[in-house]
Amino acid sequence: MEEVMKLPVTNEKPTPKKRVRGPTYNAKQEFVKRHRNVKSLTVLGEEDASVKLLEDLVFGAEDELVDRLVEDKQGASLLDDDEDEVDLDDPEVESESHLQVPSAKKAAWVDEDDERKEEVDMSHRFRKYLTKGEAESKMTKQKLQQRMTEQFQKSMGGKPSWAEVKVKKSKKKGSHSDDSDEDEDEDDDDDLLRKTGNFVAASETLPSGTLRVKKCLHANAARSCSDQLTTVQFHPSAQVVMTAGLDQSISLFQVDGRTNPKIQSIHLERFPIHKAQFSRDGESVVATGIKNKMFYMYDMMEGRVVPVFSVRGLKQSSVREFSVSPEGDSLLLSGNDGYLHVLKLKTKEVVQSLKINGSVSGVAFSPDGSNVFTQSEEGEVYVWDMRSSRCVNKFADDGCVKGTSIATSRNGQYLVCGSQSGVVNVYSQQDCLTSANPRPLKTLMNLLTPVTSLAFNPASEILAMASRNEDEALRLVHLPSLTVFSNFPITTKKKYIHRTSCLDFSPHSGFFSLANNKGVAQLMRLLHYKNF
Repeated sequence: MEEVMKLPVTNEKPTPKKRVRGPTYNAKQEFVKRHRNVKSLTVLGEEDASVKLLEDLVFGAEDELVDRLVEDKQGASLLDDDEDEVDLDDPEVESESHLQVPSAKKAAWVDEDDERKEEVDMSHRFRKYLTKGEAESKMTKQKLQQRMTEQFQKSMGGKPSWAEVKVKKSKKKGSHSDDSDEDEDEDDDDDLLRKTGNFVAASETLPSGTLRVKKCLHANAARSCSDQLTTVQFHPSAQVVMTAGLDQSISLFQVDGRTNPKIQSIHLERFPIHKAQFSRDGESVVATGIKNKMFYMYDMMEGRVVPVFSVRGLKQSSVREFSVSPEGDSLLLSGNDGYLHVLKLKTKEVVQSLKINGSVSGVAFSPDGSNVFTQSEEGEVYVWDMRSSRCVNKFADDGCVKGTSIATSRNGQYLVCGSQSGVVNVYSQQDCLTSANPRPLKTLMNLLTPVTSLAFNPASEILAMASRNEDEALRLVHLPSLTVFSNFPITTKKKYIHRTSCLDFSPHSGFFSLANNKGVAQLMRLLHYKNF
């Protein structure tokens, strides 16, 4: 084993470092320096009080700052405040402060019942369309509210503008015109990026070519008619449709496109209905029969059916065709031998009679009710001034051998005449008032049988023309271009449109319905129009 020699350990002390002494404080020199400064300030006209104030500001500020730093160690320090301090005079900072979105306000009152997760039955017909499958038979209130919000935003094409938080960017004052233009462009870009909807909005005008249409459940599916339907009409203000027919009944249905529940049905004993129509205010219904001189008035507000057995001053064997005036206070009855009778609804008496050559085949009011266009079976059109009871114009329908129907658009622009050969002439309504030989704007030859029904939609963009003599004899015309929609009638494996006896549009053109010889009021949704 080798021996290891240990060296002696020396306990040497480390050499101490020399401490650098700071400058020694000389009270005498400091006093002389202060005294010299006081004299110089006195020469400048300052008083000793200002000197004392200056000393407090200079020498006292450091002591106060140290004390505050020591006290605020546990809390927020002044250094943090200095970092967050912002110069409010800077215009850029001022504009950024306007961009801050205000925080949500606290609710003034909270209902504890709202916070409970109660489940809602989704099998109800008014909520069933909000589900995404059969598994969602029940849903919490919060989830139902979220689903309704999504459905609303989907139908609106995105989040509506009134729900957006408006953020305005302040412009710098005194900037040049070029800078202001650049700022405006940036603002426009910001506004565009803030929107959640589609950047390209759909056109409000109805396009030509094809019509976006969807088949719905029959309007009278809740109560089918056992015989031919002669009338279908939408209520002027409510979401209701009326049907009437040879089964001696008048039925009212609520229109939703899915179930169309029945509201009420009225049976008129031994009175097959030839025509039924709402009054202008929508509070009553007028119905005429096939061979009866009497007619019925149904007051929907009171639920009373009032038969009108005789009309003072009316010498007719039957009352069938009639039209309600735009004012709503009178009916225009089509009588025999070319007579027209104005019947006041309040007094139930004839106050005015008009006469044309031949038999009356159709009657149409102008939008304001001041004129009446009457078509004879001989193909002549008479224009009457209702105030003076005079015929102000008369012209022959171009190429017509026998007239069958006539209609006017609600915007006062068009007048259409249908004939037995299936030809429909479209005229300018203004030309028909002034010209003795107006030329048609367009001659439509898409039907081969007599045109028995003509109707304009409320927007005066679509003309519907049909014939009751043949199945699928129905066409829709795009009026701005005067062309027929190529995808209508709808082509299916099974025949969808039968012989049409009457047709009508809803008040805002959202729905279109037609009554046929099978007792069915077919209902279609026009997808271009958003409202009922």
